[in-house]
Amino acid sequence: MKGSSLSIGIVGLPNVGKSTLFQAITKKQVDCFNYPFCTIDPNVGVVAVSDKRLDALADLLHPEKKIFAIVEFVDIAGLVRGAHQGEGLGNQFLAHIRECDAIIYLLRLFTSSSVVNTQPTIDPFKEKEILDTELALKDLETLEKRRAALEKEVKSGSKEAAKEMLVLKKAVNFLEKGVILFQQPWNEEENKILKNYQLLTLKPMLFLLNGEENEMASPFVRVFQQKAWPFLVMDVLAEEEAADLNSEDRKSLGLKPESQLDFLIKKAYELLNLVTFFTILSNETRAWPILEGTKIPQAGGVIHTDFETHFIRAEVINWQDLLNAAGFGKARERGLIRTEGKEYVVCDGDVIEIKHGQ
Repeated sequence: MKGSSLSIGIVGLPNVGKSTLFQAITKKQVDCFNYPFCTIDPNVGVVAVSDKRLDALADLLHPEKKIFAIVEFVDIAGLVRGAHQGEGLGNQFLAHIRECDAIIYLLRLFTSSSVVNTQPTIDPFKEKEILDTELALKDLETLEKRRAALEKEVKSGSKEAAKEMLVLKKAVNFLEKGVILFQQPWNEEENKILKNYQLLTLKPMLFLLNGEENEMASPFVRVFQQKAWPFLVMDVLAEEEAADLNSEDRKSLGLKPESQLDFLIKKAYELLNLVTFFTILSNETRAWPILEGTKIPQAGGVIHTDFETHFIRAEVINWQDLLNAAGFGKARERGLIRTEGKEYVVCDGDVIEIKHGQ
């Protein structure tokens, strides 16, 4: 992740609704002047992560600015068979995926005849299989290139290279069977080695079935549930048309009151094991996403590298405790603000002030 920005690539076959999803995203796109690290390309939509906790803190403290965590959605060119060899916009497609933290597979479930289906039938599993195959073939190509160099190191007696070769062969064995690496259990050491390769199939994946939750969807949904694949059913066109509506207007049209795009972002957070902490200054209240289990100096490093390298201590309070106390003054009087050291693991909803040296 870049700062407080999470990047998610949207992939799918042609005509599955990627452009419609991206239009829904860009309707919700935030102004980017608060995010100087973002260079917004035509195929990148930047969306704020709605967070009622941040809203409540801002209402209490009245900062000049309220800055949500953000998600970058990257609209990647429609995939076709042979993309790993450069077919279609294959190479561009694959390069963009490497830069993303997670991947959304957009799979067609809608039956509209006005949108040409590039496949013989409506079959999300077949589309998933094509996407899996193209990503797996590209990963095999990456690993084969590494294997050639690694064999020389193994012959020279390198124990580290021998250890790496075992992991590489294990990954190749999975990929040759068409098995996605993200869905396999890897220990910490194996994960560390594999992450060096920037493998496409090692990235967390969320399956978005584009269509209505009806009888036709049921057989597919049951299989996704049985296999415990993270998925969401969403009528992308309906969400695009309702992107500007409030919850009451959505309900009047028979839609769920909450934007399904917001729910999609929450699912991505769960998939990546992210939690959010908050910082509060006189001029801004801000949300920061980090990996669950992150210690407080490293969380500070997301804000500024000095906060990690020159970390001394931090003052921490849960957002709800701060809200209940109606501000920092009363919270301090009640002993609700704790001093934490470098071993403290940040919890979801912590409000943090980091003390650091020069």
